[in-house]
Amino acid sequence: MRYIHNRVTDPTFNLAAEEWLMTRTGDEIFMLWRNQPAVIVGRNQNTLSEIDEDFTRSRGIPVVRRMSGGGAVFHDLGNINFTFIQNGSPEGGLDFQRFTAPIQRALLSMGVHAEFSGRNDLLIEGRKFSGNAQHFHRNRVLHHGTLLFASDMTDLSGALRVDPEKYRDKAVKSVRSRVTNISSHLPEPMEVTAFITALMAFVSGSADQAGMALSNEETLAIEQLAEERYRTWDWNFGSSPAYNFSRRTRTPGGLLDVHLYVKKGVITEVRLYGDYFGVRDVGPLEALVRGSRHDRAALAERLADVALDDYLHGVTLPVFIDCLF
Repeated sequence: MRYIHNRVTDPTFNLAAEEWLMTRTGDEIFMLWRNQPAVIVGRNQNTLSEIDEDFTRSRGIPVVRRMSGGGAVFHDLGNINFTFIQNGSPEGGLDFQRFTAPIQRALLSMGVHAEFSGRNDLLIEGRKFSGNAQHFHRNRVLHHGTLLFASDMTDLSGALRVDPEKYRDKAVKSVRSRVTNISSHLPEPMEVTAFITALMAFVSGSADQAGMALSNEETLAIEQLAEERYRTWDWNFGSSPAYNFSRRTRTPGGLLDVHLYVKKGVITEVRLYGDYFGVRDVGPLEALVRGSRHDRAALAERLADVALDDYLHGVTLPVFIDCLF
C-alpha cells in the first residue's frame, strides 16, 4: 500500500490526482488531501440544480464534477478527504463499510465513536460528518469520503441551497442531512493538521511520514489532466443530464416567465412569457438564446450587442441573464 499526503488544495488538481492514480498506476493507495472552498458534484448530477449559483459565483467558489456518483458536497480547508484505491474485481459491487472501517477505528483511538449509517454515511451521535462514494475502473476500485473536521457550516449550507422549483430532471439528487464537525466531539482540542497526521499514522501504521508526497513527474501529469478535464466547462457543467428550467421573476419591466430545455449544457429550447412590454416580438430574442451554453459568460457574449429594451422594455442585460439562472 502506498500512502500519500497530498498538500495541494486546488480541487481540480486533486480530483485529477484521483483519476490519474487510479487509471495510470497499478498502486494500491491511501491518500489524504484537502480542498480550498469548492462544491464537488457527483458524476450523474445536474450541476446547476445542486448549487446556489449566485452564492458560489459571488464568492468565487469553484464547482467541480468528480468521477464517482452520489451527491454534491461542500469542501473547505476544515474538511479532510480520504481516498482508497485498491485492485480487485468489481463483481462484488459497492462495499462502503470495508473502506470506512479504518476511519472508524482511527476515530475510536482518538476517543470518538462513529457509526456507519444508510448507504454511505458515517455519523457521530446521529449527525453526519462523512459521506462516501465509489468508482470502478477495470479491475480497480476508488473509494473516497469526506471528513468534516472544522468546516464552515454557513458556507456549506449556502453553497448547496437551490430552489427545487427551477429544475425538472432525472439526475441524481443530493440528500441533505444534519451534519457535525469531528472537532466538536474530541476529548481534547486538536488542530486539523494534527488530526491529519494522527489519521495517517493510524492507517499507515507508521509515525514516519517522510516520502508521502507525489513526485514531480506525477504532479506534471496530473496538472495536465486537470487542465484537460477538471477545469473545463464541458466537464463541470456540460456533462449534466438534460433538464427543464423555469423561473418567474418580477423585473422593472414586468413579470418574466422563462422556460428552457437544456441538453449537454446547451439551451435547445426557450420560451419567454410574461406581462412585459416591447416594440418587437420576442421570437428573435429567443432564437438568439437558443444554441447558447447555459452559462452566464456565454449568454452575455451572445447578447452583448442586442437592443434588449426593444424586446423587454425596462429589462437590462444583467437582469435578463439573472432570470435565466
